[in-house]
Amino acid sequence: MLKVLSCSSTPLSYFLQPKACLELQRDGIQMHAVAGRYTKISARELEHVNKYPNAEVISLGIGDTTQPIPDLIASAMSDYARSLSTPEGYKGYGDEQGNKALRKAIAQTCYRDLAVKDTEVFVSDGSQCDISRVQMLLGSNVTIAVQDPSFPAYIDSSVIMGQAGDFQYNSGKYRNIEYMKCGPPNHFFPDLSNTLRTDIIFFCSPNNPTGHAASREQLEQLVEFAKQNGSIIVYDSAYAAYITDESPRSIYEIPGAREVAIEVSSFSKSAGFTGVRLGWTVVPEELLYSNGFPVGHDFNRIICTCFNGASNIAQAGGLACLSPEGVRAMFSVVDYYKENAQILLDTFASLGLKTHGGVNAPYVWVHFPGERSWDVFNEILGKTNIITVPGSGFGPGGEEFIRVTAFGNRETILEASTRLKSLFP
Repeated sequence: MLKVLSCSSTPLSYFLQPKACLELQRDGIQMHAVAGRYTKISARELEHVNKYPNAEVISLGIGDTTQPIPDLIASAMSDYARSLSTPEGYKGYGDEQGNKALRKAIAQTCYRDLAVKDTEVFVSDGSQCDISRVQMLLGSNVTIAVQDPSFPAYIDSSVIMGQAGDFQYNSGKYRNIEYMKCGPPNHFFPDLSNTLRTDIIFFCSPNNPTGHAASREQLEQLVEFAKQNGSIIVYDSAYAAYITDESPRSIYEIPGAREVAIEVSSFSKSAGFTGVRLGWTVVPEELLYSNGFPVGHDFNRIICTCFNGASNIAQAGGLACLSPEGVRAMFSVVDYYKENAQILLDTFASLGLKTHGGVNAPYVWVHFPGERSWDVFNEILGKTNIITVPGSGFGPGGEEFIRVTAFGNRETILEASTRLKSLFP
């Protein structure tokens, strides 16, 4: 007979007694990577505010958008949301792969003349989420290479998947990850002749944090390297809208890339969808495993198993983004951030500091030769109340640098410029 405990008759002490632990042990080594970086920055900011409660802190750290979503795009989402209250407008689950109209619009607008089919586009809740889904697709037994410095999600997801091996404290690297040094001496592109062969190559252009957009020649070398080694490039083009020169906006502009590359991208930094959450991944039909089986079929299975599809409301906004009027509205906001970046570039140049990025990306990568990036972070915060990001948080190749974001209101950027000029007169 089932015995039910009544909360009214059970002593409180019963619920306060320690219960038996699970047999499952926490994998502390694999979770090492997620404990750091922005958590440490937030803790340092909190400590600073507690010490100086009247300080007016400016954040040029985490790359979160600040400008309102264009009305045309916001209205499309609000209209869709309101329609859900009507029998005619209500819709429930959609296709896991995304709204067919949006998939077609992404293929036609973002990949015009690049032969990307709508069926190769998988709509998602953002590129960072897709990076983890791609990792799930790849499994634990693959080897990976990353740019150094690079966006932390590539390494963190690799650690969680069990691909990375032990963390080497003396070098700041994981044993099983190939770190491709990308800095000013090599024009922010790795020496592929000295790069070990790996199954997967994570590559971001324009790069976060350095702001460098790879040239066509550089990407041609990367694609050829992947073809020679039978590797898959996971290409992150989240900042493609910021490219102003002739640098490719997609890896698929490079001949042969459809045979070796997956591309992830996002509406976050172009449409201000950091909170709305909408992105996509392209897996070409030509991308095949060694046995000839299409990689896209497996990614489709991952999507259908782990994801119920992006919000229908967000997808309505995505469709509005890709209308002719929406594209113009998005680029107007992008231009605003690029103007902010130019103000920051001019500020650091006036101080005699060497900078990179800020032209094809919303990030300025500032060099402080011979100094530790956390020391620079602490000095700037302590003397100007400005939050930046220490370069070492993006990998050992980021030491001596800080990353400064151009996301911000104009008056905030101008005030930050004034404060920085007072710090380095």
